[in-house]
Formats: sequence, C-alpha cells, structure tokens
Amino acid sequence: MSNYKTIKEEAYEANMQLPALGLVLFTFGNASAVDRAKGVFAIKPSGVAYEKLSPKDMVIVDFDNNIVEGSLRPSSDTKTHAVLYKHWESIGGIVHTHSTHATAWAQTQLDIPILGTTHADHLATDIPCAPVMSDEMIQGDYEYETGFQIINAFQDKGLTPEEVPMVLVANHAPFTWGATVAKAVYHSAVLEEIAKMAWISTTIRPDVPKLKEALQQKHYERKHGKNAYYGQS
Repeated sequence: MSNYKTIKEEAYEANMQLPALGLVLFTFGNASAVDRAKGVFAIKPSGVAYEKLSPKDMVIVDFDNNIVEGSLRPSSDTKTHAVLYKHWESIGGIVHTHSTHATAWAQTQLDIPILGTTHADHLATDIPCAPVMSDEMIQGDYEYETGFQIINAFQDKGLTPEEVPMVLVANHAPFTWGATVAKAVYHSAVLEEIAKMAWISTTIRPDVPKLKEALQQKHYERKHGKNAYYGQS
C-alpha cells in the first residue's frame, strides 16, 4: 500500500469537486494536497478526464518537482504548486482552475475590487491580479516562474497567503489555496462567485464605489478576527 494514501485520497476528492462545482471544463484544472511531514504533495495527472480518475492515479511530487511515486505524468502546472508549497509553508492545498468569471477578470489584468460584504466575508482587500509575466520569465521555466509571479505580486502588494487565499494570474487564470485542499476548493468556488458578482455590479454601474472601510473590517473580522462570532464554536 502507498505511504501517501491519505493525500492521494484528499487530492482525488478535491479534483472531483471541481467539475461538480462547475469550476472546470474537460481537464482545465487541477488540485493538490500536501503532506508537510514527508515534504511531498499529491496532484492530478496531466490531461486525464475526471471521470477516469481514481485516488491511485494521483502523482506524488516533492517540492523540487521530482516525482516520488506514480506512473503518470503530473499536471502541467505542478511546478507552480511546488514553488508555492516550498515558499508558503502555511498552505496545505492548492487549486487551479480556468473558471469563467475569475478567468475573465484575469484576462483584464485587473484586481477584483471589494464591492460588497460577500467579498469582505472572505478577505478584506481586493483580490489581487499578479502582473503580466516578463518575456524573460516566459522564455524560462514557465510554470516554475508562474509560482514566483504569484509570490512576487504578494510581496509587492504587502499581502500574505494566510489573509488572501486567492490570486488571479494576468491573462491566465486563478489559483487558490488553504490550510487543506478542501478549503482551497472552497476558496476557488467563492472566488468564482465574487468575480461573477463584481462583473455584474460593474456592468450595472461602471463607477460602482468600493465597500466602505468600516463594513470591510466588520465583515472580515466577524469571521476571521480574534473575536470572531460567525458559525459555531
């Protein structure tokens, strides 16, 4: 039996949630789950239809992108996952999709502005869009550099992956993460819905104002602050 049965099952379940939630078409997406103690993660194999997947198909990769276990080629985005796991030690799972509305925002090269309390319930800032990748990075190790495109954007904007569990990659698509891969899937679905709401809002009113600061903080803190009171204890 594999030593990585748990993360393979977690990664499989997360990947299966993506088409179920309408976040991927065909094989446009991937999810991975990490085992920090072993220094590896399980990720979807490249180009395999979701209905043909099973937990045993998940590929085990280390943070330097070496295949540890598995006979299939891992996702083409594996190097991006590896970079994020290696540099952001708090995250336990990553999801990448090309969901319609979030990807449309990524194609505009714009942040998603914080317009309402649905957005503020999850993060108290705009959803960042990492700038367009430089020609040098594109011509280098592209998927590896995508990881640094994200990390550099967070450093430049003074953001942390704990407080902002999602990003748009300019002209590409979204990545999300969380303490677990299940939480990363949740953030992917939330991001798609926020992107859809923001698109509708800016269409109805192009000069729509941002959510006032007091409401931003109130809604974020009631779910994530030290005195949070949303949900059950």
